[in-house]
Amino acid sequence: EGVRVIITSAGSPKRFTKILKSEGVMNLHVVSSPVLAKKCEDAGCDAVIAEGFEAGGHNGRDEITTMVLLPNVVDSVSVPVIAAGGIASGRQIAAAFALGASGVQIGSRFCVTKESRAHSNFKQEIIKSAFGSTKLCMKKLVPVRLLKNDFYHEINKAENEGASAEELSTLLGKGRSHKGMHQGDIINGELEIGQVCGQINEEPTCSELVSTLVRE
Repeated sequence: EGVRVIITSAGSPKRFTKILKSEGVMNLHVVSSPVLAKKCEDAGCDAVIAEGFEAGGHNGRDEITTMVLLPNVVDSVSVPVIAAGGIASGRQIAAAFALGASGVQIGSRFCVTKESRAHSNFKQEIIKSAFGSTKLCMKKLVPVRLLKNDFYHEINKAENEGASAEELSTLLGKGRSHKGMHQGDIINGELEIGQVCGQINEEPTCSELVSTLVRE
């Protein structure tokens, strides 16, 4: 299709990087540790995205925060490092640059914009949320940070009672995130969002948001 930049994650950078590079595609890989960052560089990735534990959605198992992860990754590789996780304001972008990042990746904040395809119910739950409204769970499967709702409490109860990975997988079922984030079921859907949700209190256009971030 002519896409020139592709981001890969949740697996070995060796799986696709060689194929992508042979086609002249720039490949960035998401990492949650300095060790994986070095493997990405060795595999030929053009840059790495260091995503901290604060991020929404699926997270690394090491649970390293962006403040700790970022400078360690910067010191471990010579390729550019993009910071992700816990970034929703100009101050946080400036902090990422101070820690050595060449750029930032912002997810949660752009979820609540006019152009975002997230369901309006989900957007409103984010706007109403506060700090502490999310938690990382399902660590026996793939760790994921969720906004607390009935589905989260069901998963949390099961984990506290020692549920197996198979039992958690059964509870999760299929299409749970689509049900929550795109179809607007804020009760039983999987609502993935970062810890910065507590900073989000309005729904600007993407243009307005970018202008605000740059100005800040």
